[in-house]
Amino acid sequence: MHFPGILFLALAATPVVLLFIIHVIFSAPRLKEKGSPADHDIAYMEARMPAINGKRLYGWWLPVPEADVTVVVMHGWGSNMELMLPLALPLHKAGLNVLLVDARNHGRSDSDSFSSMPKFAEDTGSAVDWLIERQPGSAEKIVLLGHSVGAGAVLLLASRRNAIAAVISIAAFAHPEWMMERYLRRFHIPGVLRQWVLRYVERIIGHRYEDIAPVHTACRADCPVLLVHGREDHTVPVSDARAIRDNCPEKGIELLLIDGAGHDSVESVEQHADELIGFLQRYHLL
Repeated sequence: MHFPGILFLALAATPVVLLFIIHVIFSAPRLKEKGSPADHDIAYMEARMPAINGKRLYGWWLPVPEADVTVVVMHGWGSNMELMLPLALPLHKAGLNVLLVDARNHGRSDSDSFSSMPKFAEDTGSAVDWLIERQPGSAEKIVLLGHSVGAGAVLLLASRRNAIAAVISIAAFAHPEWMMERYLRRFHIPGVLRQWVLRYVERIIGHRYEDIAPVHTACRADCPVLLVHGREDHTVPVSDARAIRDNCPEKGIELLLIDGAGHDSVESVEQHADELIGFLQRYHLL
């Protein structure tokens, strides 16, 4: 086949390739909870929270009598709140209320058109609103904790709200464009097509990457920030965590690196729960 014919077929196939990539990027697998905090002898209440577009979120409320600090926990892409229990339980045991929530299209929360980091941030905000309205005595100080996409989401929310006391970000990527570039290169997508996909996705989610990138939102957050990252994370390299920290050295963002931990190693992070608790104690949240 002559070059013009190859070029024509490539251009004709571009919309199909684009739609496939977008579908893969925004279609998170739904993983429903199989257990609950009761399996760990923890008293809890199921919560149904109103969300954007008339949707409902599913959550677990783990109260501590007379505690006025609550940690709102957001899971990562394709995950659910049960998988965050290994981190939530030590915080609860230390004397903090914990509110775990499933993002839309995840766990037992309602379905929606697509998932994205800004939508995760919206859902975290909906959980915070529910907490303030339904448990006001427990919402004097609110800590946000998120993993992966959820980590980017809690940083984004903290950059938009002044009433957040602290953020713990686990395995956050520094910039959506960097993350997607890495992902697209794995499929050997040519540079021109990669740029097309990146700009198209910006239009789909309705946000410029620069505006929502954790490398910037962490600097805008008006609260202490702790970044936690596994040294063996091959999905989001540890250089992303350093980039977030180093972008605004005057802010004093803290970085905790976990030996032997990969991207989804929540259990490895759990072994360092004392350091997360110590971070909160330094800011008088415990």
